[in-house]
Amino acid sequence: MAIFSHPIKALLAVAAVSAAPAVPAQAPSLAMLDQLEKGSWQLRERGNMTVAQTLCFGDPRRLIQIFHPRANCSRYVIEDSPKSVTVHYTCPGAGHGRTTIRSETNRLVQIDTQGIADGKPFSQAYEARRSGACTN
Repeated sequence: MAIFSHPIKALLAVAAVSAAPAVPAQAPSLAMLDQLEKGSWQLRERGNMTVAQTLCFGDPRRLIQIFHPRANCSRYVIEDSPKSVTVHYTCPGAGHGRTTIRSETNRLVQIDTQGIADGKPFSQAYEARRSGACTN
């Protein structure tokens, strides 16, 4: 004999299961970035001693979108480990990118980023080092 011999009982069982509250997926924390010291950071192209850019930030996640600093972008986390994060992001009307940030210390990271910005491809490797407090 079937468990749900009556069609009404079967429908009630299905309704009870589908009425269960949905549990939202946990968003990756990118905790490695939270360990970085806030302040002024200097970015140098790997192998070059000239400072390419200086950033002052309270949120190290800004390092993810170096070529799209002000764009409103959606992000997809590919890797979220204690020493490395990789994020693909898409910025409607501005382009997209994929950035890997590898932590050496909480004051020194290696950044590899590539994508499309303003219709042009970019591919860059940076060393980012905290240089002190922000001057602003």
